[in-house]
Amino acid sequence: MTDKITTVLWDVDGTLLDFIAAEKAAIRKLFREYDLGECTDEMLARYSKINRTYWVKLENGEMTKPEILVGRFRDFFVSEGLDPSIASAFNEKYQDRLGDADSIVYCNDSLNLLKSLRGKIRQYAVSNGTIAAQTKKLKLSGLGELMDGIFLSEQLGYEKPNIEFFNQVFDALGPVDRSKVLIVGDSLTSDIRGGNNAGIPTCWYNPHGLSAGPEYQIDHEIKDLHEIYPLLAL
Repeated sequence: MTDKITTVLWDVDGTLLDFIAAEKAAIRKLFREYDLGECTDEMLARYSKINRTYWVKLENGEMTKPEILVGRFRDFFVSEGLDPSIASAFNEKYQDRLGDADSIVYCNDSLNLLKSLRGKIRQYAVSNGTIAAQTKKLKLSGLGELMDGIFLSEQLGYEKPNIEFFNQVFDALGPVDRSKVLIVGDSLTSDIRGGNNAGIPTCWYNPHGLSAGPEYQIDHEIKDLHEIYPLLAL
């Protein structure tokens, strides 16, 4: 049985914020801006599949972040018969659009959840998202000011699930009982594997009831973020 948690490491995209909603809004805005025609749900589904493949390569250390950020759009544009030469500029604007206020959708009323925990436990954001996108969305969403700290992979020089990412997090936190530090996230390959690498309890946010392989040590599984309350030292 996991000790009562005093520190939570929150993933951002797909956990506190609905990344798919933000992704759709941002890409559709840019399709209009670049006069690329309609971006259909089917096109967005194809992009999401390409995007996920690239992020797994990043998490596995097979590609750098600049390579995956531009490469995913280049592949997507080629697949849709669009000009791939705009991929770099498109991605740069995409990072900014992701943080637009009208692209922010909270998962399970996460803003009020974090407010209710403020000052009772320590809360930190841990994200592989870009500095440009995450800084803007954490500010405009109000989530950033509720955190005791924010750790972004671009600033640390390592991506989740790399143990070096977490070593730097714990260096910043100071002396802490790792059995009382919980990582909460939707990604098995990033958050859960990262927590396993760091030797801390894990909580898989799995609202869609997906299945996980035996290679992951999942200490807790929740479908709604509010299910975290019984795990905390409140």
